[in-house]
Amino acid sequence: MENPSKHKILRRIFKILTVILCFFWVVFAMGGIYRCTMRQYFYPLEFKEEIFYAADTFGFERALILSVVNVESSFDEKAVSPKGAQGLMQITPATAAYIAGIQGVENFDMLSARDNLNFGCFYLKYLFDKFSDVNTALAAYNAGEGNVFLWLKNSDYSDDGITLKAIPFPETAGYVEKINETFKIYKKLYGYILDKSNKFE
Repeated sequence: MENPSKHKILRRIFKILTVILCFFWVVFAMGGIYRCTMRQYFYPLEFKEEIFYAADTFGFERALILSVVNVESSFDEKAVSPKGAQGLMQITPATAAYIAGIQGVENFDMLSARDNLNFGCFYLKYLFDKFSDVNTALAAYNAGEGNVFLWLKNSDYSDDGITLKAIPFPETAGYVEKINETFKIYKKLYGYILDKSNKFE
């Protein structure tokens, strides 16, 4: 004769295992939904071909350029700021004219993804060459290199004249922090794609 208590124990174990499996299934499903939402709405790979090409051409990590575009324009190719900055990487007319003169380009459109990314990455590379520290270069992209040079000479903002220990413009400080956070998220969400890029030395 079978032991009834044994059946009760087995049923209880089965129920517990079922609850555990359901819990992990829900967690897994929610994780998938979360990642899809993050990718589609907050950290997309729009203009992937153009961004990857520009990043690789100028020696940047793809995640960095994606982050700059995300923060600058939210991937709006036709974005124009109140100050007149245009396109994916928000290039001002003055900066565009300066870069066009160096590159010998007569016809360009800052509301074109290809042209804007070419000019934006060129300018960012210029800043990376001028300022050896990544965050300092990013601060210059947002606030202008003239302001950054002044900050580096001020002991309140820099100890070594190379890196910034503090950024006096709240907007620029937030900008640099947001770029860094966005960069980490892009690497986490798309590492298997972005790791194929050339890394900036």
